[in-house]
Amino acid sequence: MCANVIVAEDDAKQAELVRRYLEREGHAVTVVADGLSALEQARQGAPDLLVLDVMMPGADGLDVVRILRAEERELAVLMLTARATEDDLLLGLDLGADDYMTKPYSPRELMARVRTLLRRTRRDGGRDDGHVLRVGTLAVDPARHEVAVDGAEVDCTPGEFRLISAMAAEPERVFTREQLLAELHGFDRYISSRTVDVHIMNLRKKIERAPRRPARLLTVFGVGYKLVDPLKGTPRAPR
Repeated sequence: MCANVIVAEDDAKQAELVRRYLEREGHAVTVVADGLSALEQARQGAPDLLVLDVMMPGADGLDVVRILRAEERELAVLMLTARATEDDLLLGLDLGADDYMTKPYSPRELMARVRTLLRRTRRDGGRDDGHVLRVGTLAVDPARHEVAVDGAEVDCTPGEFRLISAMAAEPERVFTREQLLAELHGFDRYISSRTVDVHIMNLRKKIERAPRRPARLLTVFGVGYKLVDPLKGTPRAPR
């Protein structure tokens, strides 16, 4: 599974370690030391993955991922940071990162995360059967990586797309947070289930007419979430 990977890390020793591990697994690696260079490399080529340090000169990692998602670039983003609070984690995911590791980390754990991200990204992008998932006027096209509501296209991050795809494939099914978390990262003891809540909140802003009173993406209290056709009855809105 050879991929084009950008490593944005201003610590030269850390960057070299990550580069060696990635190249050992057959990936083509470009190393940059600041956020502006990371943006330039992401725009010039067609990278599959950006391993992105948060604290960098020029533009920090949060600014980089914010800009890339605003430009609708769909590369996977794995953020690295010395900040270990849950608020920092949720901010990174909220901006569009796909995964988040805190320093210090095991290089082997990092490679496991990389393999998971690349496998999921290619699985999502590799479906070519033309089958569009529909739940009422919500349409999810896995082959084209597109989401539309009432015919209007909706921009989703890769993480948001994986969640909405899984739920659209089984409308009315109640998914636990743990099941949705598995869609995002697989089995991962380091990521909080609040990650799912952030993605759900962001999806509601994009697919609901009134995000605070959702009619499509509903909370099932004490269990999790489900995706429904709002025209098939009037669901009770979550409090």
